Amino acid sequence: MIKKSSLFVIISCLILASCGGSPTVKPSKPTSNNSSNNGGYYGNDGPHETTPDNLDSIPDAVPKVEALHKYSTKPYIALGKKYYPLETAKNYKKRGVASWYGKMFHGKKTASGETYDMYSMTAAHTLLPLPSYVKVTNVENGRSVIVRVNDRGPFKHEREIDLSYAAAYKLRLIEKGSGLVEVETIDPTQYTPPQATAKASPTPQTTTTPQHYVQAGAFGDENNAIALQNRIQGLDIEEVARINRMYNNGLYRLTVGPYQTKEQAEKIAKTILNRLNISPIITTK
Repeated sequence: MIKKSSLFVIISCLILASCGGSPTVKPSKPTSNNSSNNGGYYGNDGPHETTPDNLDSIPDAVPKVEALHKYSTKPYIALGKKYYPLETAKNYKKRGVASWYGKMFHGKKTASGETYDMYSMTAAHTLLPLPSYVKVTNVENGRSVIVRVNDRGPFKHEREIDLSYAAAYKLRLIEKGSGLVEVETIDPTQYTPPQATAKASPTPQTTTTPQHYVQAGAFGDENNAIALQNRIQGLDIEEVARINRMYNNGLYRLTVGPYQTKEQAEKIAKTILNRLNISPIITTK
């Protein structure tokens, strides 16, 4: 007969194995010599050498009803400490320190089995069910974002939440490394998207204008995407508004834009074709 204590250990091991061996532990180290900062990223972690310059335009996560990961609410152990996840995310609201994690975990599996993308609006939390949606507000400047919690952590310094690079950037936490935030869960069944609110308004509405992008390439190796980005930057094309390198579905996609008209995008695509012998494609969002 298995003792209760042994049964707990077995269950914990099974939970960790389901998350790719163990929850993604994100150790922390100050970004400066001031150890009292207690924030920032660890060792080889941090931002990529070149990061997209359109991070503020990355849309917030959109809350929707999803099935929970099968081990989402099961107890687990990380760094020698036992954690007992909440059965539900409803009515959770708490203030605490937020940190962020970047390239060391970019492209690796999260505790929910998904691939971590540091340029998407996601986060890690020790207790909230996976996935959950939360509104995170920077107490210092009032900036807010909505992120999807799909990972476990942070496990050091009693922090409240670990944000993706993009989410931390939008909250202006990148330079400080960490900061005081308020975390409040969002009930997807009660969530009304901002655009839906606008449609309900009696004031006249304007038609949304599609934006056009020039996709110059898609690479499995980020170094190839960086190399092409540098080549396009070297063209010194006046109309290039932004050069974006985004990771999605296992590929680093390099796009130029956005442009308000397809003709503008086609002009840039033709220049890239003529000068770099690359055949871009036009995408519309």
